[in-house]
Amino acid sequence: MRLVIISGLSGSGKSVALSTLEDTGFYCIDNLPVDLLEAFGRHITAIAGGNRAEERYAVGVDARNRPVDLARFPAILEALRRSGIHCEILFLDAEPETLLKRFSETRRRHPLSHLEASLEEAIRRERELLEPILERADLTIDTTRTTVHQLRDLVRERVVREPFALSLMFESFGYKHGLPPDADFVFDARCLPNPHWHPELRAYTGRDPAVRDYLEAQTQVREYYEQLEAFLSAWIPRFQQENRSYLTVTVGCTGGQHRSVYLAERLYARFSAEREHVSLRHRELP
Repeated sequence: MRLVIISGLSGSGKSVALSTLEDTGFYCIDNLPVDLLEAFGRHITAIAGGNRAEERYAVGVDARNRPVDLARFPAILEALRRSGIHCEILFLDAEPETLLKRFSETRRRHPLSHLEASLEEAIRRERELLEPILERADLTIDTTRTTVHQLRDLVRERVVREPFALSLMFESFGYKHGLPPDADFVFDARCLPNPHWHPELRAYTGRDPAVRDYLEAQTQVREYYEQLEAFLSAWIPRFQQENRSYLTVTVGCTGGQHRSVYLAERLYARFSAEREHVSLRHRELP
């Protein structure tokens, strides 16, 4: 039996994630009070019967819960797992400036806003209240630069799978745009020769043949990739042995256009050839 707990900041896409799971066959409940999670766990365990392994549920938990109940979340989570339910936590996040813009554009009221608190204060307070959930998240998705359609694809690729299977993602990014907050491994490719300084290659990306040919001709790039592949080949299985549900491997360069894209593409091709549930994302590409 599998239970996905979806939480996160208001405006980050929790409703989109929950509806995506519902569309793929999960039984979903939005805004379930935290103090009812254990009762819900007992209920679904009792009704599962012989199809227990095939049952899939998802619940949305947010900051509208009482602070005292949110503080009890770690203990409730452990109780659910002791009962035999495979629990995963998906946390949706976004930069404060992005959340402010989204609330301004939609003119929605933040669930924690009131006459004495500004929207910025409400967002800050919400993050504090949800800290016990965020600290235990199996997967965090930053939706700052993610469209609704991209978020649906990410949820389908990473969450909709059989229980206990490792969801592996390779992601390229640009350091000048900040580190991915959901990264488990971060590898820095800025030490490698940069196609950006070649005018004939600048307009292309690491997915284009001209850039690939240039990088593959560089001894440093070949050595970097071979050592990276060897490291991941040795350690990904060990993470899987520890029943990890998600693993995100990120590769960064200065702008996230050439070197990181090339390496993420190669790693994806290598590991997707022998594993299921492997996905690829280029954060800075359209």
